[in-house]
Amino acid sequence: MEKQDLKFNTYVQILKEELIPATGCTEPIAIAYASAKAREVLGALPESVLVEVSGNIIKNVKSVVVPNTGGMKGIEAAAIAGIVGGNADKKLEVISDIDENQKRKIRDFLSKIPITVNQIDSGEIFDILVTLADRENNVSVRISRFHTNIVSIVKNGRILYSAGTGEEVRNCDDITENSGLSDKSLLNLKDIIDFADTCDLDDVRELLDLQIRSNYQIAEEGIRGDYGANIGSVLIHANGNAVQNRAAAMAAAGSDARMSGCELPVIINSGSGNQGITVSVPVVEYAKELNSSEDRLYRALLISNLTAVHEKTGIGRLSAYCGAVSAGCAAGCGIAYLQGEGYEALAHTLVNSLAVVSGIICDGAKPSCAAKIASSVQAGILGYQMWKDGQEFKRGDGIVNSDVEATIVNVGRLGREGMRETDKEIVSMMLDK
Repeated sequence: MEKQDLKFNTYVQILKEELIPATGCTEPIAIAYASAKAREVLGALPESVLVEVSGNIIKNVKSVVVPNTGGMKGIEAAAIAGIVGGNADKKLEVISDIDENQKRKIRDFLSKIPITVNQIDSGEIFDILVTLADRENNVSVRISRFHTNIVSIVKNGRILYSAGTGEEVRNCDDITENSGLSDKSLLNLKDIIDFADTCDLDDVRELLDLQIRSNYQIAEEGIRGDYGANIGSVLIHANGNAVQNRAAAMAAAGSDARMSGCELPVIINSGSGNQGITVSVPVVEYAKELNSSEDRLYRALLISNLTAVHEKTGIGRLSAYCGAVSAGCAAGCGIAYLQGEGYEALAHTLVNSLAVVSGIICDGAKPSCAAKIASSVQAGILGYQMWKDGQEFKRGDGIVNSDVEATIVNVGRLGREGMRETDKEIVSMMLDK
């Protein structure tokens, strides 16, 4: 792929958009970001807080620990953390600099200020509206469609910012993203491999270095520490230290740490830290085992990252389809690439693995995410092992279609359309309705 090609530049831009740092689970952090921005525009601590969110946001915030809050969980904790200690300029690292004094203020604020949380159904799966008020003013900030996409800021009924209008005022001049991202319809596995083979690594080296360093660090912390259900440690104790087990265990350990409020940053993929960990850590683990060159590891990570984004494009940012599945199956492709494989092997790896684990549901961010990650990574590895042994799932075997791209389309349809009612039932169950 030539550097001047549209696809080349689009793929690089997709990586820059998707591989960004986040401290904590990204849905509560998006609430904290909206809250910090509203507090900034209000210019004072509020006397009341209203947080209105779509069902999928409730699902992904309810059970996860918000970093730098002393172990607090949920929407209220995320909002107050953003209000009391958030720095909106840092976006998905909005609450990364909270100090001990601010942690105490968060608990004190939560005990004194009324906070109302409502579910809204605006037609957007990803929707957050935070309204703060004091005696004189009120401010509303809305984030929609993806985690840092502020679409409106309203103060005392006056529109200060509206996405797409180009109208910005003081305190809103750091909003640089609009409602659109790069055209992901240009992604396909054959071109992803071509891009990985020919990419000038200097264009992506800094991004990938940060992903390797950050995501492997939280995986190591997860193995060392006591987080969640300690799935990584369980896997090592039960199944030993072979690389195929270690790859799944380390990814799971990173998730367990993250879901339990670990304050280390993660480089995300498709809006998710868990997916960012899953596409990268198993590939890094295999590269260590295989003594792969640095360049080969970078190129394998291009495969796993872009393949995961490609899979998720048809599904959407949030759904009842577990995003770890996309990431784990993509990691299988990266692992195959590390071992010298090309398009045919990667295509069969992806189809085989998707056929195994595409039924895993997303019932929110919580400790069981780590086990789902382990299962998905194991499926990715199994998909490749099947190919090496001359085995494959064929067209008509369930959701498997005529080729890898047609199968990815089926998976997108399953996650976006087929699981829509499942998603509603999951939210209902989580809210005890």
